[in-house]
Amino acid sequence: MKVKALLALAGVLVLLLVICAYTVDETEQVVVTRFDKVQRTETEPGLKFKLPIIEKALVFPKNLQEWDGDPGQIPTRDKTYIWVNTFARWKIVDPVVFFKTVGFVNRAQQRLDEIIDPTVRNFITSNRLIEAVRNSNRELDTFEDFGDDSATPTQTEIDLEKEKPARFAQVFVGRDKIDTGILEQAKPKLAKFGIELVDVKIKRVNYVEEVRKSVYDRMIAERKQIAQKFRSEGKGEAQKILGEKERELKRIESEAYRTAQEVKGKADAESTRLYAESFGVDPEFYSFVKTLEVYNEALTDNSSIILSTDSEIFKYMKGYEGAPLKKP
Repeated sequence: MKVKALLALAGVLVLLLVICAYTVDETEQVVVTRFDKVQRTETEPGLKFKLPIIEKALVFPKNLQEWDGDPGQIPTRDKTYIWVNTFARWKIVDPVVFFKTVGFVNRAQQRLDEIIDPTVRNFITSNRLIEAVRNSNRELDTFEDFGDDSATPTQTEIDLEKEKPARFAQVFVGRDKIDTGILEQAKPKLAKFGIELVDVKIKRVNYVEEVRKSVYDRMIAERKQIAQKFRSEGKGEAQKILGEKERELKRIESEAYRTAQEVKGKADAESTRLYAESFGVDPEFYSFVKTLEVYNEALTDNSSIILSTDSEIFKYMKGYEGAPLKKP
């Protein structure tokens, strides 16, 4: 009987221990309430105890939490509508105040929406589009690499470089300062809820569909203009190369013709000299050879000629011992 009583008592003690004991993790902080009134807070990790039934241990995270805003359509100061997507990081620094004002973590998203979204809208509408996109007036490398940096730039490259500074308006605020302004303006408003806003950033900026089409059209027109400059420069270079080719071809043909005429003249002179020498050695033989050349040029197999018997040329056309006349 005593053993059963001891076992029952031990079971009750174990049950009370389970009900009364709880643990606090390194990333957690606990608010202990009694009839919905705050009694104490536990921020150090370890095993803790509370009164059963009448006390509750409410656990809140101690590490950084995420807030991801819904993308919204906002007009800039220069009347350009853009989609803005923002994110933030926050944490609970005063769990008691957070419990009294917000209640639970899942309700904090609504509080952050109510404070951060209007602040973002206020800063975007107060600044130009260029301020939400860029941080400084640093020149952007918006064009492709034209080749070796050591090479002499073409006129098209020089023109494009001159156009760069005029493509962007001057930045006076910049995106980083807008992020900082949103943080500084929203942080005090969240402090009364026991929340510390650690960081706010604009995650993405994009044009609305109507504006995006006009921007794409402008980008296409600019690219076509650049392409036309390259085509014009290429055509100029092609005409230059063709002109040099024609000039070089004419020079080569002229030199070849001159060389050919010189060779031909030398050959004619040599031929005349040889004929002259042969004529001096044997005039009769020279006359005979020249006459045969005349026969060869003037007569064919079917040619018929009528000559006087005393013709000078006839003497070589007479056959020997009655042999028929034939073309030599």
